[in-house]
Amino acid sequence: MNSFSHRLQSVIAADEPKLRAISEESANTRPGGGVGWSRKQELGHLIDSAINNRLRFTKAALEGELMTPLYDGPGSVELGGYAETAWSALIDLWKALNQSLGALVDRIPRERLSAPCRLGDADAVSLGFIIDDYILHMQHHLDHILAREHLTAYPGANVAV
Repeated sequence: MNSFSHRLQSVIAADEPKLRAISEESANTRPGGGVGWSRKQELGHLIDSAINNRLRFTKAALEGELMTPLYDGPGSVELGGYAETAWSALIDLWKALNQSLGALVDRIPRERLSAPCRLGDADAVSLGFIIDDYILHMQHHLDHILAREHLTAYPGANVAV
């Protein structure tokens, strides 16, 4: 699964400087205005996603399957206090968690990538699917935070990953 680590490193290398170019003031606003999460809160959601998925990847790899409830994204973002956290600290945490996640995934035995994973009431998918979907989910939110014209689509968009 070395390509996962490479893909993560590529995303970090490409988007970390762009995130750091966003001012603290702008990080407190929602991309494009309107209601919803600020950039800080949306990056906080990606931090929560990295933490949740680290546990999911580990459990599925060690136990050969995963059955877990969905997590409350809005509640987790609120409890995380991301809106009150310094933008640079959020970027540092996002980067460190994803570098660590890449190293973890590289150690998952290949045969465990087919481990069935069920998130909430959704149909089971493979651990490999969950891992791939994680990257696409992250890219989708980074596209939004960075106000890109095109948002990356991801298969798990109907499931909170």
